[in-house]
Amino acid sequence: MEAKQPVALIGWSLPMMEAADRLNRPFVVVGPPSCESYARRYDIPFVGWDFERLNNEIPMEQRLEHAGELYDRLKEYGVRLAIPLFEETVEWAGALNGMFREDPRLFYHSLLFRHKAKMKRRALIGGLSVGVFEEGNNREDVRRFLQRINDVHLQADREAPIHIKPFDRAGAAGHRLIQSEKDIEEKLDDSNFPCLMESHLEGVEVSCEVFIHRGKIKFLNITEYVVFGYSMMAPPSPEIEKKRPQIRKACQQLIDAFQLEYGVIHPEFFLADDGRIHFGEVAFRVPGGHIYELIQKTYGFNPFEAHLLCFDPDVKDEEFKSLFPDERKANGHAGSLLVYPRVKRIQGLDIPKELEEHPGFDRHNMFTPVERKVPDREGYGNHHGTVFFYHQDCEQVRQPLRDFVKHDFYI
Repeated sequence: MEAKQPVALIGWSLPMMEAADRLNRPFVVVGPPSCESYARRYDIPFVGWDFERLNNEIPMEQRLEHAGELYDRLKEYGVRLAIPLFEETVEWAGALNGMFREDPRLFYHSLLFRHKAKMKRRALIGGLSVGVFEEGNNREDVRRFLQRINDVHLQADREAPIHIKPFDRAGAAGHRLIQSEKDIEEKLDDSNFPCLMESHLEGVEVSCEVFIHRGKIKFLNITEYVVFGYSMMAPPSPEIEKKRPQIRKACQQLIDAFQLEYGVIHPEFFLADDGRIHFGEVAFRVPGGHIYELIQKTYGFNPFEAHLLCFDPDVKDEEFKSLFPDERKANGHAGSLLVYPRVKRIQGLDIPKELEEHPGFDRHNMFTPVERKVPDREGYGNHHGTVFFYHQDCEQVRQPLRDFVKHDFYI
């Protein structure tokens, strides 16, 4: 039997390597040079690539022409496919796949997931409901945009807020909520430009983890953002779950608009009170917030394995039949609370007895770190631990996800 050609995992992820091993799929890791000694110690095929430095030095649109060296190194391993795992690796994977398949459009297609203005335009062309948006290059552009939005909102008692986001950052990094002229002066500097400026979208925010193969949804998870940036629950509460058919339709519309054939997308939507679904943004990578762990807890399959299979055009449809369960029949609800220290220097942990005795409490992974100085945060930053919840009753998960957000676990 002919040996399988390896895939390239673009980014360092132990759960993804373990998933590839369980699937008996050979792989090569493309990761930061700092991971090379670990890879050598455990005989992990590895190619070092300094994403952080190169992304700072090379404009996004020019990364295709700088990916040739990486392509040549991966061809030595016989790699046939690149799978992006993290935000900063998406366009590099697109560039590599463009070379593997001799189709450079795959690179330009990947930019739709990395440049928020291009993303919004593509969604709008595809018929999705989006907010008003423009590109901004300085404070004056923001000032004019804020004025235009308020000119049509006609709110006498308060100004309608707008959002400022960098084109290519994940999560809340660089995100600024602007509610007044004063905010423009105090919250923005030259480092915030160029940027996406967009109007505020009302509604309950959810994320979706959409597993796609041959352009169709194989499995849809819906994650409820309980406290945005801090806590989430999957599957969602019944009032959101009943909207699954409409959410599924919006996800398929997004897939069609972006002409997606393979992979996993992580879109965010706003569910308005009047039933409309507004598109926020979409990522083409593993979701954050331990969402894959929540999916595995409640649905019983391994999302990391599913991630690898969905990105692979060579996988047959039969392989998915035994993998995905009925998405409408989850076993309970699982939640994650991301913990961020509010102190500058950590002295210890405070785990309240009420948490450990709560019916929905599952476990936590917090500990007092060796380096006790807390680094400055950008956006929500990197959390210093997670509290996990699980229960058949969604309220036994959702309520503590709200209640313990303000608790100071690190003291």
